[in-house]
Amino acid sequence: MSAYPLYTLESAPAQSKPVLRQLQQSFGLIPNIAARMAASPVLLNGFIGLFERVHASSLTEPQIQTLLLTNAVTNASEWPVAFHTALALDVGVSRADVDAMRRSTLPADPALAALSALARTLIQKRGRLAEADQQRFMEAGFSAGQLLEVIAAVAASTITNYTSSVTRPPLETQFEAYAWHAGAV
Repeated sequence: MSAYPLYTLESAPAQSKPVLRQLQQSFGLIPNIAARMAASPVLLNGFIGLFERVHASSLTEPQIQTLLLTNAVTNASEWPVAFHTALALDVGVSRADVDAMRRSTLPADPALAALSALARTLIQKRGRLAEADQQRFMEAGFSAGQLLEVIAAVAASTITNYTSSVTRPPLETQFEAYAWHAGAV
């Protein structure tokens, strides 16, 4: 038995219930990662607040899903890879680009490739981007402000990735077709 239960709307701590309700309305289910996060209202509420801001940024949904999928693969976090594979495909990222990211290679789409490369570099270099890394990103048509938005997306996904690696939530049936295992890249 896991030390991290899958909380429901009925069993979750009171301070976690509003976020779980919101997620259920948004996705039609409470993602298992959030059900595990619910043990800590501090974590769950911080997570949802940051993700809401990321999704309200100047980046498009395909761009955001590219970042989140790249981050999950780079952090070898299995549940988020499956989840963001499904979401990326749902928002129109091509199957070829999704498969490339799942293999730790760059998507063919130039803008998505720039985002994916920057996210991976941020994680691998622990945020210490060289001037050349920043320049390549901006030469792909992005702004300095958008680079900072990428940092917010990396921070938000780090919450999901680390929580997944620690709590190991089971994969929901609808995401099983997108299962991914670290080391399979």
